[in-house]
Amino acid sequence: MTRSTVALLILIACVAALPLFGGAYALRLGTIACMYAVFALSWNIVGGFAGYPSFSTAAFFGLGAYATGILMNKGIPLAAAVGVSLLFCLLLAVILGAVLLRLRGHYFAIASLSLVEVFRELVNNATDLTGGGMGLNIPLVSGSSVLSDATFFFYAMWGLLLVTALTVIAVSVSKLGFGLNCIRQNETAASMVGLNATLYKAIAFGLSACFVGAAGGLYAAWVHYIDPSDVFDILYSVKPIVMALMGGLGSPLGVVCGAFLYLGLEELVWRNYIQIHSGVLGVLIILLLLFLPHGLVSLHVGRIWRGLTGRKAKHA
Repeated sequence: MTRSTVALLILIACVAALPLFGGAYALRLGTIACMYAVFALSWNIVGGFAGYPSFSTAAFFGLGAYATGILMNKGIPLAAAVGVSLLFCLLLAVILGAVLLRLRGHYFAIASLSLVEVFRELVNNATDLTGGGMGLNIPLVSGSSVLSDATFFFYAMWGLLLVTALTVIAVSVSKLGFGLNCIRQNETAASMVGLNATLYKAIAFGLSACFVGAAGGLYAAWVHYIDPSDVFDILYSVKPIVMALMGGLGSPLGVVCGAFLYLGLEELVWRNYIQIHSGVLGVLIILLLLFLPHGLVSLHVGRIWRGLTGRKAKHA
């Protein structure tokens, strides 16, 4: 187990202690932080490991949210509804990935982005099942106390984050991870030596979608009401990419740190510059990417120390 893996697990364990130090606001912020981290880790499988710029996060987030909401309205318990949504998103993404991932570069990016609009239109038109543009009400899950409800969904989202992180770590050290790394470096050469690139990419796409779908299901049950413009928001496809770039592409620890940093900046800017928060947040992100092109993982303590001691040696 590498140091970065240990650091990631320690960081996630520290997040679990959040309810001990904060009230309802801290729990809400912690739940969103865990959800963002799930987004970033999931995107990192196909975007960081395989090098395919996917914009489909919002598509599967919304799909998982509606699948869970529909099942819960039919009397299915939350855990079972989220599990079914996860499997549904996994299978659908593997099938779609086998087709879409034959495209490369910006062609794949545009195709994956189109999934958001396709799923949104399907939900809008399936009025009897989804409520269409009027949205979908979702029954309550836990007790009447606001704080207990917030605590329940925080730990549910935290548990999903832990499962996602363990899966991503397992992928990174497996044959699948090695194959995705080969695809990122030179897909043509990887195929020539016998690697089934289509299969590997389809599995990666499925894994990048299933946990996002589960996060969408938990989000839907948490807020009790969803509509297409909310859960199919294109920003859910853009944010994971920004988080991964801020933290460090390909690094599970980096993308989680990037997700937490992004949420911190988002919350800080929203509080102080509510009228122009989008512009200020955009400028801060651009500055971070300019001065940290390799993300937060480039700020390695050991590397900085070696750099400082090396300079001292030269001056000596």
